[in-house]
Amino acid sequence: MTAERLVVIGGDAAGMSAASQARRLKGPGELSITAFERGHFTSYSACGIPYWVGGDVERRDDLIARGPEEHRARDIDLRMRTEVTEIDVAGQRVRTLDRDSGETSWTGFDKLVIATGARPVRPALPGMDAAGVHGVQTLDDGQALLDSLDRAAGRRAVVVGAGYIGVEMAEAMLKRGFEVTVLNRGEQPMATLDPDMGRLVHDAMDGLGITTVNRAAVTAIRTGPDGRVSAVETGEGSYPADVVVLGIGVEPETALARAVGLPVGPHGGLLTDLSMRVVGHDNIWAGGDCVEVLDLVAHRTRHIALGTHANKHGQIIGSNVGGGYGTFPGVVGTAVSKVCDLEIARTGLREKDARAVGLRFVTATIESTGRAGYYPGARPMTVKMLAEYRTGRLLGVQIVGRDGAAKRVDVAAVALTAGMTVEQMTALDLGYAPPFSPVWDPVLVAARKTVTALRKAGTA
Repeated sequence: MTAERLVVIGGDAAGMSAASQARRLKGPGELSITAFERGHFTSYSACGIPYWVGGDVERRDDLIARGPEEHRARDIDLRMRTEVTEIDVAGQRVRTLDRDSGETSWTGFDKLVIATGARPVRPALPGMDAAGVHGVQTLDDGQALLDSLDRAAGRRAVVVGAGYIGVEMAEAMLKRGFEVTVLNRGEQPMATLDPDMGRLVHDAMDGLGITTVNRAAVTAIRTGPDGRVSAVETGEGSYPADVVVLGIGVEPETALARAVGLPVGPHGGLLTDLSMRVVGHDNIWAGGDCVEVLDLVAHRTRHIALGTHANKHGQIIGSNVGGGYGTFPGVVGTAVSKVCDLEIARTGLREKDARAVGLRFVTATIESTGRAGYYPGARPMTVKMLAEYRTGRLLGVQIVGRDGAAKRVDVAAVALTAGMTVEQMTALDLGYAPPFSPVWDPVLVAARKTVTALRKAGTA
C-alpha cells in the first residue's frame, strides 16, 4: 500500500500540532508527512516574545516547545529555512524555495495543511524600513530587536500601537531601561476594550512612567545620517527615538492561498468548515493565525491571532487528516494581557461590537477587590459587563485590575459559551476564601448590577 502524502506549510503551533497528531494516528507506512518552515525555529511561543525581550524569560530557547530534531524523530520530514512559494491545487503539489541555497523544487501532496500564520501590520510610510524599526512576530524578529537595542545610541524607545503587543512591548522596553513613548491612533490604549476601560490602562501606564499619546497617527519615520531611526513623526509632533517597535497588530498571511483562489473572509483570513477544512476543498485544511473563526456571540467570523486557538486547530486538523474526527465550534473572544502589575482581560463583545451586529444592550461597571477587603494585599479591580436588552443574555465582560484580576475572565468566557443570562450567573457557585475573593466575587457583583440595570430598563 502506498502511503498518503501530507504536506504542512508552517512549522509553528497549528502546523506542527497537526503533523504531530496525524502521526499519532497513522504510522509512516500509512501517511508520509513533510512540513516546510521558512524560519529558523519551530513550535515556539510567539506570545512569550515580549517577556523574553523584557528579561522575564532568560533564554530564547525557553520559548521553544519542540525543536526540529524532535519532530524528525517522530518520522516527520521537517525542512527548515524552506519557503513554500506556490500552491498548485489542481496538480496537488507545492513549489518550495530553499532560502539558504536558492534552489527550488516541487513536492506532491494528497492532503495539504496551510498554517502560514500572520504578519505584523507595517504601514507603507516613509522610513518604515529603516534600521532600528522592528515588528515582533517571530523569534527571529525578537532576536533582531534585542540586537538592535544593543546598537542603539540612546535610550529612547517609541512603540507604535497600543494593543496587546504594544503595551507588552512598552513594558519590555521600560524594563530594558528605555524612556518609552507609546503612539496610539485610538481614543485610549487597548482598543479591544471600551474607551472607559482603556482609560484605566492609560492611567496605569502614566503611573509607570510610560508616556502614552492618543489620537496620534504616524506619518513618517525620520532617520539620521547613518540611516538609523532618529524620530517618529505624527500630524501633531515629532518624537525622538533610538528604536521603534511596531505594535499595530497583525494580518492573516494568506498570499499563497489568495493566489490560487482559496476562499477568504472579510478580515482576510481563510474560511474553513467546523473540521477546519478549507471551504470547497476536500483535501485542504487550514488553521492558526491565517484563518477566520466563528464568533459564538456575534455569529460572524473574526480573525483572532492566539496560540491557544492555533494549537486547538492543529489538533483538530491532525485528527481529521489521520482518520479521526474533531471540530472547532468557534470562540467568544477571550484574551488577557498585562502591563507591569496591571492585568487586562476581555471576553465577548465590546459596546461597538454589539452595535455593529444590531444588538441592543445594557451595561454595568463595578469596582471591587480581588480578595476580601480586610485581607492583606487586597487590590482594586474594575469589571464591566454587557447584557442583551430584554433577554439578559451575557454579551461581554472586561476586567482591569491587579492581583489575579485577569483570569477571572474565564468565568465569563464559560458563561458566554453556555449562553447564560446575567441572572443565571448571579447564582454561580464560585470558590470563596478571604485570600482569594470577597464573599461576592467581582464577576458576580457585576452580574447583579447588570440585572438591576436590565430591570431599570424594563426588560427583566
